[in-house]
Amino acid sequence: MSNYMYTDLKAFIDALQLETIEESRKEELQTLIDYLLAKKAQALPIQLNFICTHNSRRSQLSQIWAQAMAVYFDVEAKTFSGGVEVTVFNKTAVNTLIKQGFKAENEGAENPVYNLSLADNLPEIKAFSKLYDHPDNPSKNFAAIMTCSHADENCPFIPGAEARIPVRYEDPKIADGTPQEAEVYAARSKEIATEMKYVFSQVQG
Repeated sequence: MSNYMYTDLKAFIDALQLETIEESRKEELQTLIDYLLAKKAQALPIQLNFICTHNSRRSQLSQIWAQAMAVYFDVEAKTFSGGVEVTVFNKTAVNTLIKQGFKAENEGAENPVYNLSLADNLPEIKAFSKLYDHPDNPSKNFAAIMTCSHADENCPFIPGAEARIPVRYEDPKIADGTPQEAEVYAARSKEIATEMKYVFSQVQG
């Protein structure tokens, strides 16, 4: 199915080097891989809800890249994201995804809704800041993927989650307002993309 992806997006994914992931990090990702493999072996739906405090950067990037890699490797999966608080989907994060090959349309509003697409023939990913238990997200039979330490430590119970898996990333927010902002966001997005590529490469076939 990856052949149907936008050319720039597919080229970006093709170029991601899995050997840049350290062995210790691969061990951390194994819990998520094992969850996906178990679901696939039982022919059960795969639903992943990526959770961070504000649902503005890391959880959104993780959701979107995980969905892209599921398509790339032809793995049946649906990805979601949410937070402990509602803010907005960070504009620099959105622009980073666009530069890396996605297309996006903005519906506006105080908490903008971005419709991101990775191919003309696939459903768009509706991305906006929301609580982890928002009606758009699954209420049962899903894994809660905790992408930041604050959410992991301050959100001890996720109703309906059958698994809780930490996959933490450093917040690119540290570079907001600096000359390095775009570079840091691009690097974090690429890091997440690379790791999601590795995860789903272990589940394909």
